[in-house]
Amino acid sequence: MTRKRSKAAGAQRRRRAVALQAIVSGAFLVILPGMLASSPLTEPLKSLRPIGAMLFAVGVVLLLVQRLLFKTRAPKENSAATAKQPRASRHPKPSSPADRPSPQPQSDDRQFVDNTSVPAQSTINATAGNGGPGADPSPLRWSPELLSRIEWRRFEAFVEALLQMSGFETRSQSHGADGGVDIWLHARAQPDTPIGIVQCKHWNGKRVGVDKVRELRGVMASLGLPRGQFATTSTFTADAIEFASRNNIHLLDAQTLLRLVGKRTEEQRAALLAIATEGEYWRPTCASCGIKLVERRPRNGGKAFWGCANYPRCRTSMPMRGSAESDAAVA
Repeated sequence: MTRKRSKAAGAQRRRRAVALQAIVSGAFLVILPGMLASSPLTEPLKSLRPIGAMLFAVGVVLLLVQRLLFKTRAPKENSAATAKQPRASRHPKPSSPADRPSPQPQSDDRQFVDNTSVPAQSTINATAGNGGPGADPSPLRWSPELLSRIEWRRFEAFVEALLQMSGFETRSQSHGADGGVDIWLHARAQPDTPIGIVQCKHWNGKRVGVDKVRELRGVMASLGLPRGQFATTSTFTADAIEFASRNNIHLLDAQTLLRLVGKRTEEQRAALLAIATEGEYWRPTCASCGIKLVERRPRNGGKAFWGCANYPRCRTSMPMRGSAESDAAVA
């Protein structure tokens, strides 16, 4: 959708430039003979006055048509934007955890989001429908527990929507190789040029170490982008926080994300909650195929696990949520 809007905006700018050029050229041909007075060129230029008048009229008509088209398309685009929900993308699986305790990352988010102060709160009330079989039937609300319960794809969709509400155009993909970029950020004034990238990690019970933040910095360098964001449902190690502060990477842990949600309007908070808890929000998505994983059991007995419905073509698997192994495997 963002690409379509970008192409349409580019075509509109080109048509407007052609119209303005026709108006200027036509006016020049009409006015110039009068300015030259008794010059030998006056008579030949007078013969071009009809052409100039026609160019001027064509330019004016083109501008009027552009204005009418813009008014017609704007309501449709606004309606489509309201119904649109951002897509999430896959992540590489995390490596071994760092064991050092860490302070909370700084909350200076001036580069990317509105930093209006709000009262501290551990949860932000909102309600949503049930998430399907296996989900908690009680009303849902924003809390660290909710962030830990949603699967990785719902988490990425939530982060993307939050960034859109902060004034960015975004681009992402639902599954497949992502080259280390989960969400591309674009300024609305320049939708064709990325200004930053976002990496997301849905980890429970495991801090994000400096190695993962270094990987994001490497992707930023390869793309020539000066800014990045790293979002997680967990926290960051002290080394990760220090490295990020030196390399223009903004860290968003669970508490920071909840604080940013609290800055939105009531309607926006409800919209974010609906995105995070869409469908079977608790059932993980296959990062390769983009479909929900299904419950499977080993042939010889043992614990149930999540597996791809496209097996054996796709061999993606994941431990069931709740075990120490699964808490570190969801990305």
